[in-house]
Amino acid sequence: MFPVGVSYGAVQKKTNNRAANALRVAAQSLARSHSALGGFYRRMKAKQGAPKAITATAHKLARIIYHMLKYREPYVDPGESYYEEQYQERMLRNLKRKANKLGMKLVPVVESDATLSPSVSI
Repeated sequence: MFPVGVSYGAVQKKTNNRAANALRVAAQSLARSHSALGGFYRRMKAKQGAPKAITATAHKLARIIYHMLKYREPYVDPGESYYEEQYQERMLRNLKRKANKLGMKLVPVVESDATLSPSVSI
């Protein structure tokens, strides 16, 4: 027998909430979308797996819908490139902070054209 109160694995709970199911289906459909939400879904999927990514994206969609209804504002998608750019800046900021904490300095690598595309002569 399993001990009482111990969770073994994270299995998504079954729900009869039609809004939650609709948001999950919408979140899953963002897998190939070229939008900021599509980029968010793919990053979460790579990091945590598909079930948690679907739930996280559905939650993000719910928050966006709530904001749209509360403030009567349309949703403006900044696009996938904007989201990826923000993500990269956030990663660099975190890496610099961690390097400073360890007493190191983060320096970008400058590559010359010769190392980027070597020519082959026959």
